Amino acid sequence: MDAERQSHALSRVYDSVLAGVGGKPRPVISDSWHRSLAAHVDPEQREAPVVYEPSEVVDLRDAHPLASVLPMLRETLVSIADEAMHVMIITDAHGYVLWCEGEAEIRRAADRVHLTEGAQWSEEASGTNAMGTALALGRSVTVHSAEHLVRAYHGWTCAASPVRDPDTGRMLGVVDISGPLRTVHPAMGALVSAAARLAEGQLQVQIATRDERLRARNMRHLTALHGEPGALLSPTGRVLAAEPLGMLPGRLAVDVDRLVLPDGRVGVLEPLAEGYLLRVPRAGGPARMPLLELAFLGAEHPTASLDGRELPLSLRHAEILTALALHPAGLTADQLALRLYGERGNPTTVRAEMHRLRAQLGDGVLVTRPYRLRADVRGDFAAVRKALRGGDVVGAAAGYRGALLPRSEAPVVCEEREDLLAGVRRAVITLGDAESLWEFTRTEDGRGDAEALQHLSRVLPRGDFRRELVVGELRRALAEL
Repeated sequence: MDAERQSHALSRVYDSVLAGVGGKPRPVISDSWHRSLAAHVDPEQREAPVVYEPSEVVDLRDAHPLASVLPMLRETLVSIADEAMHVMIITDAHGYVLWCEGEAEIRRAADRVHLTEGAQWSEEASGTNAMGTALALGRSVTVHSAEHLVRAYHGWTCAASPVRDPDTGRMLGVVDISGPLRTVHPAMGALVSAAARLAEGQLQVQIATRDERLRARNMRHLTALHGEPGALLSPTGRVLAAEPLGMLPGRLAVDVDRLVLPDGRVGVLEPLAEGYLLRVPRAGGPARMPLLELAFLGAEHPTASLDGRELPLSLRHAEILTALALHPAGLTADQLALRLYGERGNPTTVRAEMHRLRAQLGDGVLVTRPYRLRADVRGDFAAVRKALRGGDVVGAAAGYRGALLPRSEAPVVCEEREDLLAGVRRAVITLGDAESLWEFTRTEDGRGDAEALQHLSRVLPRGDFRRELVVGELRRALAEL
């Protein structure tokens, strides 16, 4: 049957169905009409809705994954579309047209029904059409003439095929060829399907190239595990390298708090600049806790490291880590807000900071409900506190390098800072040990402490070269009283 006769036959079916007197379109078309009518698409509407301005379309194009395969699609389809008086169209996953290319005359005809950039051609917006129906079904579709639900599109035939992300499988959009009835060719559907598969193949090649670059950049992190089971993951959770080989499936979920592996072990995810490092406990043994080391005493710029990897740290994040280290059972957002900001604290502000800190530490280190650290936390301030409680004055004095986060005004830090200073000061003075007193009076807090200097001057032997220095410091401290 030629295109014109087929169009007349489809028009008779269309009129019969809408009049409710019978008629039976193809099942794929009948189902699409039902979905479109349920979405309140008017069969008598004149054109597709235009949602985006040209400047907005440019931004959408720049951010869309199919932009990288556009040259290949142009080479495959546009020259053929020009000769056949068709347009090549590429949409995103929501049916918004991002590219519409073809010969000028056919573009003008397409513009009259808004078959153009920025328009929405999903079934919900424009009724049955190849682009929208291909998106709805996830497979290639050809829609002829009066198979379109909207009467204004009956002069067109279109074929569309979806393009999926080879990495995640999610829909990226569709590739479509549309043209007037007189230019219909039986091979149009096969051509569009082939172009979509070529696009997916090129995307797969791009992914493989990125994977190789990512492996080369991050392999040092896997090597640093020194034989401990682990893996490098892509940003979407694909396993790029694993030690030992074959212990993991090809993909893991990376948007979870606890990554439970198929054998029941719980893995720990550490975010890298791009992708993740997965640490896996050995079979039959407990999971090794990551080591989080905090150096916050006497530090203008506090530092932290996670398993030897230095972490960039703001003062606010250092304050949060201090609070969580002091409360290993965890704190709620409300409790943290009070400890960080006092009565003016806002839990919403805390949640935003926790989100940023979590991105640095990794989902497996900072957990929620309540907020707490899942790590072996070794803070210099915690070591001093432990030494004081255990009566190890020499150890406390040696570890006390100065005030806890001296620039911080957070209540939780101020309280701990005062307690540590008072505890160390009283302990070294009470013990009267020369070395402990010397260590304390070298800190910013102890340098002008007349009582501590006086005790030190008494216990230092006369032949000790430090005694004259201490006597001079004591004289100045007394003069300032």
